[in-house]
Amino acid sequence: MSDSASRIPSGRLSLAASPERIALGPLDGRYAGAVAPLVDYLSEAALNRDRVGVEVEWFIHLTEHSVLPGTAPLSADQKAGLRAIVTEFDASSVAELADIEKVTVHDVKAVEYFIGNRLPGLGLARLLPLVHFGCTSEDINNLSYAVGIKGAVEDVWLPAAHALVAKIAQMAQDNRDVPMLSRTHGQPATPTTLGKELAVTAHRLARQLDRIAGTEFLGKINGATGTYAAHYASVPEADWQQVAKSFVEGLGLTWNPLTTQIESHDWQAELYADMARFNRILHNLCTDVWSYISIGYFAQVPVPGATGSSTMPHKVNPIRFENAEANLEVSSALLDTLGATLVTSRWQRDLTDSSSQRNIGVAFGHSLLAINNVLGGLDRLDTAEAVLADDLDHNWEVLAEAIQMVMRAEAIAGVPGMQDPYERLKDLTRGHRVDAARMQEFVSGLGLSDGAQERLLALTPATYNGIAASLVDHLGR
Repeated sequence: MSDSASRIPSGRLSLAASPERIALGPLDGRYAGAVAPLVDYLSEAALNRDRVGVEVEWFIHLTEHSVLPGTAPLSADQKAGLRAIVTEFDASSVAELADIEKVTVHDVKAVEYFIGNRLPGLGLARLLPLVHFGCTSEDINNLSYAVGIKGAVEDVWLPAAHALVAKIAQMAQDNRDVPMLSRTHGQPATPTTLGKELAVTAHRLARQLDRIAGTEFLGKINGATGTYAAHYASVPEADWQQVAKSFVEGLGLTWNPLTTQIESHDWQAELYADMARFNRILHNLCTDVWSYISIGYFAQVPVPGATGSSTMPHKVNPIRFENAEANLEVSSALLDTLGATLVTSRWQRDLTDSSSQRNIGVAFGHSLLAINNVLGGLDRLDTAEAVLADDLDHNWEVLAEAIQMVMRAEAIAGVPGMQDPYERLKDLTRGHRVDAARMQEFVSGLGLSDGAQERLLALTPATYNGIAASLVDHLGR
């Protein structure tokens, strides 16, 4: 045993025994505030509330359409009372449901009993057998997950992501005319503008958001193996496919007509692939901005009272972007795993999806946390235009591309002496620093036509960026 290990007290207090719940993971601990909006959609409590909601709406749907003999539409008060079970679902409801589950050892069966216990008080004791009628657990679960995920995407994740993309797009507009040295393979290359480069990222992210916003959230309610066998055995005269379709669509979902016991989850895999791609594009922005900060293109606005280093007082670290990188990586890994796992189920059913889907909120949470961090980091950046200008002025060799292309055009136009333009510029610039005077001397000695020579002599690294500024206008089109 090492010295350090031997110094750990063997009789230390167990934190698990603390009267206050201590979080095991960061999303329920350190970062709980940042991801709190997701709790109402993707937590275990939210899943149970949505299960209750689906069961209640199925009960109302069957009675509203008198699907079963002996049923009739409920009174307004009865429907309101049933729906109040959902709207009034609170901490005490969670505890009650947990107590029932201790007996049933089955979460969806506990929901059925939870609702059934309330029917006598609504004058509906006679219809107790209608609760969970014709359903397998997955009928309730797939719809509950779809409702929760849809809400999390549309009400929480997408608004945050759209706000971030809008911020990047605004930065692109603000910096559209700020010249910047490009770097391809890490080496000085044809200049651009800072705004155009930010616009590229905003455009990429916006495309992914369009795909995510177009997600089709599927659901089914067709029994133990997707055949409506129990439905037709009990009530053969009903049009059960139409009953199921109208119910699923009434929840704001798209009806999946062909499934096994489970809804196939393909739509989830599609959504998670798009979200993971968004994450990775955003990760690319984080690494680029981090690098621009490191070479001085961006200055960080210090947070009053914040400490950048425990020993180096001068430091203002790009921690927002570093934090986002890590969380995007965790989120993407989970989304990839979910997408790969959920599309596979042995024969008509296995429970791998049940355990996997309990991590959906974690995957969303790390992504949302990263989005918030990037937004906060971008808010504290100032563009260091003087640094960008100085960098350009020390890299006149990037005009070699312009000069040799002008020479090619001149050769095609019949101007003599324009042979081997690429090789001549390579000899001048490759591995060499070329200043303004040397570059203009070279241009003046080429024998170009007057117009071509005038254009090149007027060109500087700061002005050699084509139509970069106007390309920003493609945002929002």
